[in-house]
Amino acid sequence: MIPGESEKQFQKEVVRFARTLRIPVFFTQRSLGSPAGWPDLVLLTPPELRLRELKTDAGKLTPIQAETIEQLKRCTSLSTDVWRPADWHRIVEELLAWQKSIRPESR
Repeated sequence: MIPGESEKQFQKEVVRFARTLRIPVFFTQRSLGSPAGWPDLVLLTPPELRLRELKTDAGKLTPIQAETIEQLKRCTSLSTDVWRPADWHRIVEELLAWQKSIRPESR
């Protein structure tokens, strides 16, 4: 990264390089309306899914970014599935169970 380069330009370079290596990468085109705190990039490198926040050399994490990254670091597994409207009952059950696992005090 060239000193003084913006996070936006840095992200473009990282994404370009990942694509050159044929690593699938996901990112939000515009963060407006997206939940705060989530990392900038998702890189699909089986058997791992990698999430990365990008900052300039002088950039600092916001408190919500730091909290989200710490929670993500505590995750020890990945669950992937497809949800459809017909699965609504199961979706509600899963979300309620997950909510209890991350916030035991809400039981």
